[in-house]
Amino acid sequence: MKVAIVKYNAGNIYSVINALRRLGVEPILTDDPEELACADKVIFPGQGEASNAMRYLRAHNLDRVITQLRQPLLGICIGQQLLCRHSEEGNTDCLGIFDVDVVKFQPKEQGQKVPHMGWNTLEQLKSDIFKGFEGNEYAYFVHSYYVPLCSWAAATTDYIQPYASALHRDNFYATQFHPEKSGSVGERILKNFLEL
Repeated sequence: MKVAIVKYNAGNIYSVINALRRLGVEPILTDDPEELACADKVIFPGQGEASNAMRYLRAHNLDRVITQLRQPLLGICIGQQLLCRHSEEGNTDCLGIFDVDVVKFQPKEQGQKVPHMGWNTLEQLKSDIFKGFEGNEYAYFVHSYYVPLCSWAAATTDYIQPYASALHRDNFYATQFHPEKSGSVGERILKNFLEL
């Protein structure tokens, strides 16, 4: 199985590579549209800033390639946000796979810190990537922007308010949390994705 990781100007790519290696997969890291198009699975991970990330994707024709993929793709963290229509971060038009806008957390009470950082629960699980889960599993988050609840929500998490912590539409899957940093829960999610 050929697993490709989208290479663009985002951080945290190597922890995803290491997580896949632990599952016995040697992924390729590439920004070559042809390599991405012929991979069996594509992972679109990262931490970064939306407008810079979209600039890189457009400059390398990756925006067009990603939206045309027919094999399973998993967006992680900013990868989930960039699959949406628009992000408040840098007032950025994104890829538009999910017709929803990414917004910034607005604390409502003292003690609600942004970014949302640390472990939190996944609830209302609705996708094959959560096969074998009961709900209320814990995953690791680091983010200041979030996807509001929408018809594509595949998991929800509550921080300041409930939001979509995972999305699914057709061959596109996405998580706001970091499976590669979420211990055995994250490992199971990555394994489920590889088995799709």
